[in-house]
Amino acid sequence: STLMRSSAASDVYKRQEENQFIQNMNDIIMRKFICLFMVCFLSIATTLRAWEGNVLISTPNTSIILSATEGQQLRFSYFGERIEENQIHQVFDSWAGFHRPAYPVFGTSTYEISALHAVHADGNQTLDLVVDKVEQNPVKDAILTVITMKDRVYPFTVKMYYKAYQQIDMIETWVEVSHNEKKAVVLKRFDSGHFLIRRADVWISSLHGHWGAETQLESEPLVSGMKVIKNMDGIRNGLGDHSEVMFSLDGKPQENSGRVIGAALCWSGRTKIRVDMDDTFGRSVHSIFAGMNEEASEYKLEPEEVFTTPVLALTYSQEGIGGASRNFHRWARAGMVHGCDKPRDILLNSWEGVYLNIKEPEMDQMMNDIASMGGELFVMDDGWFGRKYRRINDNSSLGDWVVDTEKLPNGIQGLTDTAKKYGIKFGIWIEPEFTNTKSELIDNHPDWVLRAGSRELSCGRGGTQVALDLCNPKVQDFVFHVVDTLLANYPDIAYIKWDANGELLNYGSSYLPKDKQSHIYIDYHRGLVRVMERIRAKYPDVVIQACGSGGGRVSYGVMPYFDEFWVSDNTDALQRLFIQWGTSYFYPSIAMAQHVSASPNHQTGRVVPLKFRFDVAITGRLGMEIQPKNMTDEEKDFSKKAIATYKSIRPVIQYGDLYRLISPYDRKGVTSMMYATEDKSRAVFFVYKMEQFVNQLLPRIRMAGLDPKKNYKIRELNVAPGANPCFLNDRVFSGALLMNTGIELQLEREYASWVLELTEI
Repeated sequence: STLMRSSAASDVYKRQEENQFIQNMNDIIMRKFICLFMVCFLSIATTLRAWEGNVLISTPNTSIILSATEGQQLRFSYFGERIEENQIHQVFDSWAGFHRPAYPVFGTSTYEISALHAVHADGNQTLDLVVDKVEQNPVKDAILTVITMKDRVYPFTVKMYYKAYQQIDMIETWVEVSHNEKKAVVLKRFDSGHFLIRRADVWISSLHGHWGAETQLESEPLVSGMKVIKNMDGIRNGLGDHSEVMFSLDGKPQENSGRVIGAALCWSGRTKIRVDMDDTFGRSVHSIFAGMNEEASEYKLEPEEVFTTPVLALTYSQEGIGGASRNFHRWARAGMVHGCDKPRDILLNSWEGVYLNIKEPEMDQMMNDIASMGGELFVMDDGWFGRKYRRINDNSSLGDWVVDTEKLPNGIQGLTDTAKKYGIKFGIWIEPEFTNTKSELIDNHPDWVLRAGSRELSCGRGGTQVALDLCNPKVQDFVFHVVDTLLANYPDIAYIKWDANGELLNYGSSYLPKDKQSHIYIDYHRGLVRVMERIRAKYPDVVIQACGSGGGRVSYGVMPYFDEFWVSDNTDALQRLFIQWGTSYFYPSIAMAQHVSASPNHQTGRVVPLKFRFDVAITGRLGMEIQPKNMTDEEKDFSKKAIATYKSIRPVIQYGDLYRLISPYDRKGVTSMMYATEDKSRAVFFVYKMEQFVNQLLPRIRMAGLDPKKNYKIRELNVAPGANPCFLNDRVFSGALLMNTGIELQLEREYASWVLELTEI
């Protein structure tokens, strides 16, 4: 009984102990649950606060998300396919975003690379920028977002601009830097923008080259470390590395499929693009920085002065490299290339015809010849000027823009009258940014050239050519008056070829103070822009070509003021296929000056049929670079027909959408491309045979840019004299068949080519 009573008491005690244990466990679980709930709630609340500060920047098919909460660092969260406001949380929920600094500055983090590095007047080299204000307002054809950031300690302000076009998939970004410190702040780095790409099988495509072999395409995968693409010329950044790149996010670049980001820095001076692989926090990304090259260019920013970086243009496409190219082309025609509201004329340039040996009878003869072949414009190139020092060779007279009356007794007025007589327009060549040491200009103004103090001048072309100091407002006035005097005295001049045949060799300015000599690379191009703005304000309708030893001025830094650019001094049709292919990655055909020249070619000695030369040149702005009196009657007759053909398809070529089909870099024996109108009612297809082998296997070519539901009639253009049209001529095919099945090629010799017009029926 005692044992039973003891056992019963023990059972009660155990039950009480068990109940207490359960109660304790419940309390613990409840406390943990409450703690977990609070952690989740606080996390959600924090995330909600971040979402509340998000800024959505969108074009028709693209979006950028920035986290811009007041008092916090600006963060870059997303760049890709367009999303709507109610989808922002999905980016964060799926971990598709980045949430990294949108504009990294030195100081907030000193171990990561930065987009901006400043030294304050007190010697402090750090910045700590936080969001102060966000504004979004409509502007013409776009929404402009302005994010103002201020340093937590110093009176230092950075404004980031994002201009999102509403009809074109393009976002422009740039930065304004200012301060109210007591003394100047030194800017050591000043990028225009920064964005992120998730590390994966990402490839970068860029353009590289030099005189006669510009814009050579290079594509490679991005790997660990840093890739730098930079230009050091100082005046012509279309030579060497270009300031445009494309990133293929889904592996090796494809023309018409895959996600692609394109970027173009709109600056005509020295540039630098940096791609840095970052493994921070185990989420690998590629950080892309683009801006003016900071080497030998630190900038002393005075109080209340505003430093504005060039525009960095960004696009995104899910239609491959070709889709990104078409975005750039539409953006260019909408204003980034001057004067795209009017088609470009067909011209004859005198350079390869007579070189510097300008004479009035030859100018008359060449104008007569191009007019008789259907041309619309004649351009007299280098060699027409000089008084005390005559322009006989390339070692004198630049800067002395007066007519050599021994060469041209009736002057420019006589030439414009001759052009009128033949019913064509007249154009003229100048090189106003340069002078020769053998010139009246330098005799009178030796301080107007860039010169490194008391050092002897380093000279370029002809052993005497040097650059004028466009940092100097007086020199800017002089360059403006060169153009103004020509156009005011001879209002019938319809076209100017503006050349720049040299780099910035002498680093020194007699105008800039000694503590701001490092501004030369920047202020030179600011001076050039000021001149061009003045010229365009007074002469908006004159067509001006940007030339720089060939393709040295292929740059969106100058194209808002120029109607076209000279693609290359190399006019060899075969090599031009490579040069023009690379150029078309970023620039539209309406701006690409492409000329038919002599055979054998003056640069390569290659002998190429006239038809092939025309078929290559008509993919852009058609011109001729030849002495017509050396052509046979048969060649002149073919040229006349080819020019008439070009006129009939000019709207498709200059305003159509470009579809590159087979690259010359793929070495398949042929290369092919086509243009199609926006409504897909007309297209022009090109194919070129680059080499000939026995039993050669040529690829079947699938077209692009057509409507699969439409039917198209094919007509071959520019048929060679005595030849029959190809087997496709006058046949009708569906757009679906042409794009999915494609066409066979019957090109049986080297330098054979087809130009096919497709018309909806």
